Amino acid sequence: MAMITKFLIALLFFSLLVLQLAEADHDTVSSNLAASSPPTKIDCGSACEARCQLSSRPRLCKRACGTCCSRCSCVPPGTAGNYDACPCYASLTTHGGRRKCP
Repeated sequence: MAMITKFLIALLFFSLLVLQLAEADHDTVSSNLAASSPPTKIDCGSACEARCQLSSRPRLCKRACGTCCSRCSCVPPGTAGNYDACPCYASLTTHGGRRKCP
């Protein structure tokens, strides 16, 4: 009787191990598929139009925003700030070390 109980417990642990490995493999495949998909393209024109609507120099703002948007494929929400929503956009700088993106 004790031997059957030990066998059933070992079988249960083995089953749980196999289930865990299968789930880990599934998560790896899913993350690889997500990483290999191309970044989503956004409409930089309308995103920059919204971002630069209150700018004192809208044409300059839209040009800089368009460059940043094409490189990063994102534009932070709102008319200013919110750089944490798009770290790539916030990291671009001019030769003088100032932020390139409005």
